[in-house]
Amino acid sequence: MTRNNPLLQEWTTPFSIPPFNLIRPEHFRPAVEEAIAIARKEIEEIVKCPDQPDFHNTIEALENAGTLLNRITPILFNLNSSDTTPELQDAAREVSPVLTAFGNDISLNPELFARVKSVYDSRDSLGLNPEEMILLDRKYKGFVRGGAGLSDEGKEQFRAITVELSTLSLRFEENVLAETNDFTLHLSTEEELSGLPDGAREAASALAAEKGMQGWLFTLHAPSYVPFMQYADRRDLREQMFREYAHRAFRGNEHDNRELVKRITGLRLRMAKLLGFPDYASYALEERMASTPEEVTGFLQRLLEASTPAGKRDLHDIEEYARRHGHEGSLERWDWAYWAEKLRMERYSIDDEALRPYMPLDKVREAVPGLATSLYGLTFIENREIPVYNEEVTAYEVHDGEKGIIAILMLDFHPRKGKSGGAWMTGFREQRKENDRRIIPVVSLVMNFTRPTPVRPSLLSHSEMNTFLHEFGHALHGMLSDCTYESLSGTNVKRDFVELPSQIMENWAWEKKWLDTWAAHYETGEKIPDEILARLRESVTYNEGYACMRQLSFGLLDMAWHTLKEPFSGDIISFERAVMAKAELLPPAEGACMSVSFAHLFSGGYAAGYYGYKWAEVLDADAFSMFRERGIFDRETALSFRRTVLERGGSREPEELFRSFRGREPSIEPLIERSGFRKTE
Repeated sequence: MTRNNPLLQEWTTPFSIPPFNLIRPEHFRPAVEEAIAIARKEIEEIVKCPDQPDFHNTIEALENAGTLLNRITPILFNLNSSDTTPELQDAAREVSPVLTAFGNDISLNPELFARVKSVYDSRDSLGLNPEEMILLDRKYKGFVRGGAGLSDEGKEQFRAITVELSTLSLRFEENVLAETNDFTLHLSTEEELSGLPDGAREAASALAAEKGMQGWLFTLHAPSYVPFMQYADRRDLREQMFREYAHRAFRGNEHDNRELVKRITGLRLRMAKLLGFPDYASYALEERMASTPEEVTGFLQRLLEASTPAGKRDLHDIEEYARRHGHEGSLERWDWAYWAEKLRMERYSIDDEALRPYMPLDKVREAVPGLATSLYGLTFIENREIPVYNEEVTAYEVHDGEKGIIAILMLDFHPRKGKSGGAWMTGFREQRKENDRRIIPVVSLVMNFTRPTPVRPSLLSHSEMNTFLHEFGHALHGMLSDCTYESLSGTNVKRDFVELPSQIMENWAWEKKWLDTWAAHYETGEKIPDEILARLRESVTYNEGYACMRQLSFGLLDMAWHTLKEPFSGDIISFERAVMAKAELLPPAEGACMSVSFAHLFSGGYAAGYYGYKWAEVLDADAFSMFRERGIFDRETALSFRRTVLERGGSREPEELFRSFRGREPSIEPLIERSGFRKTE
């Protein structure tokens, strides 16, 4: 197996991209075991080095250990999220505890830690440059936070906790995907489709035909679920869809995540206490810009106070509108998107569907990279010789003038059974330097956009186009990275800073000057009429108070789970309703549970970090204000953002990077202004 395992061979593919067509699920376990064996030898060489510990023979050597392992593992976990099969899921479950155990073997190695600590203790006399100093700091803290200072008994407890957590997070994600895939709403009459736009109907018809059924099939995947909740006139069907979505992993079946939530939060708490922290949030936030739970909760409270008057105004407006148009009783959660969209249409004569004809995916996939051309001088050239993991994926060479090819970008647009919901940026290879030679990154964007139908191309809503911009900002962070060390490159930054490059890109979604350059009707070629663009711009603050409060409620829930001082054994619904209440405007839905499908927290790396989305909005609103002052295509401003933020990765502290670009500390005022929270009359 080892001899014929493509994961362990030299890749002769273009740009040494993984040969996806040759890789099978059964290759991963033996490849990982072989790579770990090699990495162990590399670690042993560091430990046994006869020379006095220094930055080169200890810290850099540790950074470079495990190169083969780092080449293999992204393939498995990226495929498991974007193109999984039962066999791949089995492979991921097999490999995860093995990887965690190996990571523990490194961080809990007393001889290795002694060498790292020796270098760290003498850091001020070593003449290190800023990036080297950051790397040393990260390595040392990684050992301490990885249990290196624990007693032998404590180390064994730490091992057991982390190995179990690695498997539980995978199970959580698998359960949510299974629950999302398991439900379809089969409609058979035109009356049931009342209110739904043609695009949603055609997609549902195509899915039904694909399944060999008559009528229309709707699913819980976003391209199907979101327009159904926005436009379906049949309130009973909206309620059914909402309840199915809100009950995912909460049905008492084999995919129920209730016990996993309790177990995961309990294990995180045990680990934090073992390391001397009162709760998991205190542990996680030690390495964030917002460094304490008190700072996070204070930030959330400030935003909540600023957004609540606007949120209540939004609720009143939509309630009044719904009442005038025949809605009886209180608004329920399955009513909100429907009536909010109708009021938006009345107030601005614009909705997501009105813009779809002007945003065919073929145009958007040129326009978003084209924005990077305008700002940063990048060009994107499709290369069909580059291996891809699914036939729907497209690969591009990313060129940067005289620098040549600086990255490879893969785009994966549409939902399928083996793909998790949502949208994300990831990488098959991260940027680093070897002997001053820049190793180019391989970046992948995975999304779930509306598919084409037999009668029309894939047409994106404005919000889907906005999602593309967001993820492309992450991609730029990865592609433009110019760091020496892989563990500091690209998006390897503090969690509450990582959303700045992505969220700043969303600002262009509302700018007429950019939309005018590409958005055109897929049939007539006409540009978006000026009056529609003007109304789009006017609508930027529509419902923003409610939306902000909703986002803050998620942050409050996250912090509540991770500031627990004792393991949780109560009722999850009661718990989450109590902590989210002050940011909620609508009555709770009976039986709905957010926590059990909250993948960001329990399988996505955002534990005690969900506040970071709003934190980064403060940064992005402030940063984009410079583009407003100087011009949204101003090359000098863009190149400054590139040099100070995008290229630097985690090689400097984020506070320093922001100051380098903006010239001062971040201010919350541009976000308050952009969100329209001052207009509360």
